[in-house]
Amino acid sequence: MLRSILIYLSKAAWAQRLVVDWKFAWQAASRFVAGNTIGDAINAVCELNANGINSTLDHLGESTSTRAEAVKAADDVIELLEQINTSGVRANVSVKLTQIGLALDESLCEKNLERILARAREYKNFVRIDMEDTPYTDQTLRMYRDMRGKGFQNTGVVVQSYLYRTEKDTRDLLEAGACFRLVKGAYKEPPELAFPKKADVDANFDLLTQIMIDAAKTTGSPSLSADGRTPPIPAIGSHDPKRLDFARTYAEKVGLPKQAIEFQMLFGIRRDLQEQYVKEGYPVRIYVPYGTHWYPYFMRRLAERPANVWFFVSNFFRK
Repeated sequence: MLRSILIYLSKAAWAQRLVVDWKFAWQAASRFVAGNTIGDAINAVCELNANGINSTLDHLGESTSTRAEAVKAADDVIELLEQINTSGVRANVSVKLTQIGLALDESLCEKNLERILARAREYKNFVRIDMEDTPYTDQTLRMYRDMRGKGFQNTGVVVQSYLYRTEKDTRDLLEAGACFRLVKGAYKEPPELAFPKKADVDANFDLLTQIMIDAAKTTGSPSLSADGRTPPIPAIGSHDPKRLDFARTYAEKVGLPKQAIEFQMLFGIRRDLQEQYVKEGYPVRIYVPYGTHWYPYFMRRLAERPANVWFFVSNFFRK
């Protein structure tokens, strides 16, 4: 129930207008968000890099409402790629397609994404297309395939283990050489589309992990690039020790080299696990969001970890 309420609030404009004006709300959100500017984000990445951790940077924002906003969002991502190139940090970028126009005009989104991928290719960098909720799943996968068909090999996609369809999507995409981030999923989906029970989501996560590792092994175990920007085929996006242990154990069982699998986690969560996997010799990448549009992202993090709600509520009564 609490998770459903928080996911609803993440999309509620009235709640966003209310919460973003609370100083303590940003204090709470800053645990998960690197800052408001590119400079803030680059500084956070430099600190991560110094500890042997790579990153993917996300300029926060989704569901832009005008064409001008969508074009500006794409320009901001391109600026981010330029700053990564100039600073030399070990980072790539993640992009939500609704941020660059998918909900407005698919052709506009396609043009914006192609501009981003072209600049990333110029800088020998990689762009991960994030997966959003199910109204956009087919469009997202279609656009990913279209970009690959246009010769942009420097892009990957995200799949969500809570959806029934994801096993088939994963197998189909692997035939085309896809590079994945696997996550459980952070949106509220109806039971006819998604597993309602956590145990089933976890079991599907492990199955998809196995499928991706097998595919990586079959295709020659492509490794993380030397500059830390282009990830291997399977990127395991989780903070669940059981899911991470399954991935590590299975990869070791089939002989997948450590540099051919990546563990991805969120900024501000489970630094202990991040450091553990770095010490064991595995690539670790942290998803580093930044920007002024932090509210929806913050609410989804609360929905994933309801224990954080107490911190948020207790500060409300201190303000």
